Amino acid sequence: MPYAPFDWIDDEARRRTDAGLVRTLRPRAPETDLLDLAGNDYLGLSRHPDVTAAAAEAARTWGAGATGSRLVTGSTALHAELEDELAAFCGFEAALVFSSGYAANLAVLTALTGQDSLIVSDAGNHASIVDGCRLSRGATAVVPHADPEAVRAALRSHTGRALAVTDSVFSVDGDAAPLTALAEVCREAGAPLVVDDAHGLGVLGEGGRGAVAAAGLAGGEGIVATLTLSKSLGSQGGAVLGPARVIRHLVNTARTFIFDTGLAPAAAGAALGALRVLRGEPGRAARVGAVAVELHARLVAAGLTAVRPDAAVVSVQAPTAESAVRWAADCRAAGLAVGCFRPPSVPDGISRLRLTARADLTRNQIEAAVATILATAPLPVA
Repeated sequence: MPYAPFDWIDDEARRRTDAGLVRTLRPRAPETDLLDLAGNDYLGLSRHPDVTAAAAEAARTWGAGATGSRLVTGSTALHAELEDELAAFCGFEAALVFSSGYAANLAVLTALTGQDSLIVSDAGNHASIVDGCRLSRGATAVVPHADPEAVRAALRSHTGRALAVTDSVFSVDGDAAPLTALAEVCREAGAPLVVDDAHGLGVLGEGGRGAVAAAGLAGGEGIVATLTLSKSLGSQGGAVLGPARVIRHLVNTARTFIFDTGLAPAAAGAALGALRVLRGEPGRAARVGAVAVELHARLVAAGLTAVRPDAAVVSVQAPTAESAVRWAADCRAAGLAVGCFRPPSVPDGISRLRLTARADLTRNQIEAAVATILATAPLPVA
């Protein structure tokens, strides 16, 4: 027989094509006429002159790459400065920077658990949390979305070490987790609460300090938060924030910290520059929320079905996966970039357009975005 080790890939590709689930890369130019409501640059800082200048200065000072893992040559004074300022801004004792938010979630969920542990995970959690649960070697109980009582029941069913993990703001619908109630459930069980605050930092809390701070939980002994530096801070990378002893434990045990090359200096410098812009311009956080609420209100008033946003994400339902893809394509053709979520990315099977509010959107841009979405909607709008 002929040697054909990858023929199965062609079979998989045909199945994806038949299901309308093919994904393609679309490289973008440095400048575009598209109005971007698809990316996660919530505060409009990725091109802010102070942020890009900080990235350039860090590259000139420290070089293009970190040159090694954080425990070898990949830790610089810049990384330590970023960690100190992140922890202070968000209200935690200590922080540890990773090469991505994905790596940060994997680190926490594998280093704080083990074979006899239980992770209680919300059904709507991000893929990085799902993968962290799979790699933890412990048991995972996936509980109904935003249901503290289900978390309580799962924790009570386990007699060993356990923790609960949730997104602070869920990336599909943009709704917020009931953090106060979850924290109380975890306190009762003697279990930590891990919160992925990727979509809360820069948007929620006083001056954008995040959902954990907004809930009054920052700095709590049983609270650990993970962040990405690639959304509100417009850079790249991730971080874990929590008690100092947790951070020391991660330095010694987290494989995605020990064996991964450190975050590039330019990314660390950009994130630090963005954090300082946010501290100096706290109104950016409130502006993001106001734009999201306005987008939602106007689309719903026009007859579309959308989830009321708790942060920057506005989720608009489409009737089918195919219509969602066409809708997003029609928006792009009309000059508007929007996200398109469809199975298997959405656990409830409901396809959506995903819009992300930005603090730097002008009145005219909001008007144009709403008009384009309504004009291209696959169903008649009331």
